[in-house]
Amino acid sequence: MSKLAGSVRGLGRVRQVGIAAAVFLAVVVGGFGLGVIGTPGVETVDNRFTSVSENTTTVETAITVSNPNPIGVSLGGTSIDYTVSMNDVAMASGEKQGISLGRGNTTLQFNTRMRNSRIPPWWVSHISNGERTQVTIDANVTDALVGDRSVSLTQNRTIETDILGQFNSTETRPVNASKPFVSDPVLYINETRGSWDRDAVTQSETPMDIEFDVYNPKPVPYAVTKIGYRTYMNDIQVGSGETDSGTIITPGERETIGVHNVIRNQRLDQWWVSHLQRNQNTTLYIDFYLVVEGGGEQFRIDLDAIDYEKPIETDIFGNKDQYPTGGGSESSGNQTADGESGTDGSGTDGDASDGTATQTDGERATPTDDGGLVGDTL
Repeated sequence: MSKLAGSVRGLGRVRQVGIAAAVFLAVVVGGFGLGVIGTPGVETVDNRFTSVSENTTTVETAITVSNPNPIGVSLGGTSIDYTVSMNDVAMASGEKQGISLGRGNTTLQFNTRMRNSRIPPWWVSHISNGERTQVTIDANVTDALVGDRSVSLTQNRTIETDILGQFNSTETRPVNASKPFVSDPVLYINETRGSWDRDAVTQSETPMDIEFDVYNPKPVPYAVTKIGYRTYMNDIQVGSGETDSGTIITPGERETIGVHNVIRNQRLDQWWVSHLQRNQNTTLYIDFYLVVEGGGEQFRIDLDAIDYEKPIETDIFGNKDQYPTGGGSESSGNQTADGESGTDGSGTDGDASDGTATQTDGERATPTDDGGLVGDTL
């Protein structure tokens, strides 16, 4: 009889606990519904580049989530996700299910390795959009407890460049052949013009149209048979070519000659590495030359007078002064033998999945999941 009574009492306690849990859940759900218990929200999202290797770039994301309630909450149905895009090209993303929030604000840390192969599609969008990029950061907190209610925060930042603007010039510059059989200058460049051929931009090529107005001061005609170029970005050759011209420049006359300069987009992921290693600074350099026939001689002329050099600076997240990526081991990353920056080769991150979280009010926060790699296709 005593055992039976004990079992009955035990079942009673289980039933009481079950009833209490149901009442608590009803109170919580009702509290959210009535607005008595607040829904967590996203306060800030901060990104920075932390390392770059041959194939990947690591982006560290800190998302601060506010808990308006007087107690900490740990809700298995609560999730947070974020995406970083540049002109709608997804660059990094991450998600965490079942977050724990202390009182006040909790900062969740994510580390995402972006494949550098995302850089050429972004570059194409940047040039096609008039050298403008909108960096968009979307963060969402979703709570399944209250019908998948979602609170979002979107941040936008615009980046603009003017890569070819300074090439447009009406300055007259002498062209020297530096040959013993001809006196310098052999030609004058009276005007230069450059523009992107945006209608011809593809995923593999970014063409630009370059024109020179050339004046012949000599008493003999010159035949410009070829125009050549080499394009470098931080000493990385991203394009080269030679165009047949067939232009005759008669004595005392001015002619327009041009070249279709093409940047090979597949080389831009290499440039990106150097760009971050120099704290988002690049020197664009275009080296021009002519192959000329005149006076029974054919010779090559390096157009040093119009070789184009242009600094390009970006600040993708607006905080590179606070978090520089130039010089030192931080920029070069922990590169393995196959060129990957510590990844496990499976398409997800290896040792970077144990991100940490901090908070402002003494509550312990749950470690966050690392964001997954963004794929190679749009």
